[in-house]
Amino acid sequence: MVEKHTAFPQSEYDRRLALTHAAMAAADIDLLFVTDPSNMAWLTGYDGWSFYVHQGVLVPLGEPPVWWGRGEDMAGAVRTVWMPDSAVLGYADHYVQSTECHPMETLASIIEDRDFSDKRIGVEMDNYYFSAKAFEVLKHGLPNARFQDATGLVNWQRAVKSELELDFMRRAGRIAEAVHAEIRERAEPGLKKNELVAEIFKTAIVGVEGAPGDYAAIVPLLPSGSDAAAPHLTWDDQPLKAGEGTFFEIAGCYRRYHCPLCRTVFLGTPPQDFLDAEKAVLEGMEAGLAAAQPGNVCEDIAGAFFDVLERYGIEKDNRTGYPIGLSYPPDWGERTMSLRRGDRSELKPGMTFHFMTGLWMADWGLEITESLVITETGYELLSNVPRALVVKS
Repeated sequence: MVEKHTAFPQSEYDRRLALTHAAMAAADIDLLFVTDPSNMAWLTGYDGWSFYVHQGVLVPLGEPPVWWGRGEDMAGAVRTVWMPDSAVLGYADHYVQSTECHPMETLASIIEDRDFSDKRIGVEMDNYYFSAKAFEVLKHGLPNARFQDATGLVNWQRAVKSELELDFMRRAGRIAEAVHAEIRERAEPGLKKNELVAEIFKTAIVGVEGAPGDYAAIVPLLPSGSDAAAPHLTWDDQPLKAGEGTFFEIAGCYRRYHCPLCRTVFLGTPPQDFLDAEKAVLEGMEAGLAAAQPGNVCEDIAGAFFDVLERYGIEKDNRTGYPIGLSYPPDWGERTMSLRRGDRSELKPGMTFHFMTGLWMADWGLEITESLVITETGYELLSNVPRALVVKS
């Protein structure tokens, strides 16, 4: 018998499935087809680098889920999902990236064989992993089904973390601490960025005692100088330079659970605009954290932060945070709430956020952020790294 490698006890998966079934019933969905690998893992435990091909989890209302994917990935599924082997179904390899047939043809047949061909089927329409072609083929194979958009249905059930999940995120926070300690130690003029990134990856994957590292859903982001005006550049082979600031956006990751954390390193004497921005961000973050209370809403955190920035004459025209947790590339966010004005989502104990207070100005950038969990009485930071601009001569 194949040994199972699920991350959590069965009671945790039962809890998750019950939440999903309740959400399906409320949305009048008979069968849910989940393609987001984060949602797949959350529901079933499946963990594999196979999201570049068509795959998914079928969740019938009131019944256990079924994993479906490429035939050669069935071996990974039977080792990582909690369901019996009979709930793991695969399609032949000639369907992979073919112009003559499509994997969704096999899924349509499975759905028909299970008597759901004329039922209400929810699909994750606005999702990285579910293509327009996939939906077209699925609809063609199930002409009597009534499809509806179920984007975010499972994501919202993930919003409040269990204590088991929070333990994983705290471990990820310890990995983030170790990575930033490595950055503070090694960053110096002349050090090539790709060499520094190699050390970042090594530290992140080795992890810390009790928390071996996993690959993060986003690679390290570390633009310098004027390039730091762009928030999502990665690295090159250029050396770090004196007189420049470099922000480091990284995440510790433990068993797919993330703790993002950003800090900025300035090599030399920071100019006054850097110091003024640091002061505004740190004061604004304190104001935002003070609003991170159960019963408040997302915009309370955002509004408190933005109000401080505005007093300093700084405009930030993007959101200032998002939920985090279990994730796969290309994103470590959960794609539900946002910390921004207008988002009235209630903050509840167990919700976890990356408080993304980054500033990207005309020719420089500054990132000093925190990841946190809402508690019964306020908030808890998921890692402990000095909250300040790192200045090195």
